[in-house]
Amino acid sequence: MAEQNDRAFTGSIPALYERYMVPLLFEPYAEDLAARAKALAPGRLLEVAAGTGVVTRALAAALPDTAITATDLNEAMLDFAITKLTARHVTYRPADGQALPFPDASFDMVACQFGIMFFPDRVKGFREARRVLAPGGRYLFSVWADLGANDFGEAITEALEARFPANPPRFLMRTPYGHHNIEHLTRDLAAAGFTDIKVESVDRMARAASAYDATVGFCQGSPLRAEIEAREQDGLETVTAAVAEALAQRFGRGAVEGRLRAHVFSAA
Repeated sequence: MAEQNDRAFTGSIPALYERYMVPLLFEPYAEDLAARAKALAPGRLLEVAAGTGVVTRALAAALPDTAITATDLNEAMLDFAITKLTARHVTYRPADGQALPFPDASFDMVACQFGIMFFPDRVKGFREARRVLAPGGRYLFSVWADLGANDFGEAITEALEARFPANPPRFLMRTPYGHHNIEHLTRDLAAAGFTDIKVESVDRMARAASAYDATVGFCQGSPLRAEIEAREQDGLETVTAAVAEALAQRFGRGAVEGRLRAHVFSAA
């Protein structure tokens, strides 16, 4: 499960996350999740782990008549999201996905893109989603598939293992790409009381203007940054450059692209 520092998105991370990680990884899946939500036409929708709002923006466009409440544990991320979108049908509120500050049966849908990986207790987070869903409501969430199906994450992990062989950073393996087991997720959803559990693997492509841009997103725009800084004090830029060079050797020195795969769950 996630460690406490894995959930820390503070300082310059929100801006770097939005600039680099959102177009690289999250926009393609935001559009996918919004299309799934639109097909179900919920009247009241709760978004958990909204981050800087990429899914919020997609949901707001797809569901103009839906009351959307976007939440995140990190107020710094929500503060950034508000600067990107203000709309009459969207409300922002800090909230912990494992202790949601809403009454039972408050929403017709709960949506969470790549957020359950931050739950210290996954079943507890699932139970909270079920509690706030009205009868007949639907839970939609996505998780990354394994590292082997996600080229940039795999390449950055290998480059950091080469840089720090005695104690490599494990954030990517532990958290973003550590919750891909469909059988385990299905079991935890059932334990939380969900039924009619469906899952679909969705493939997309990650694209960046350069290997350096892709590397900055991962190494400076995510909690991986803290693990790098803990191993090489004042060496964040040096490590970023070294990892970027490893990516350039693998993916090229111009615009780069790599495979993405995620699992999208739907449960009643």
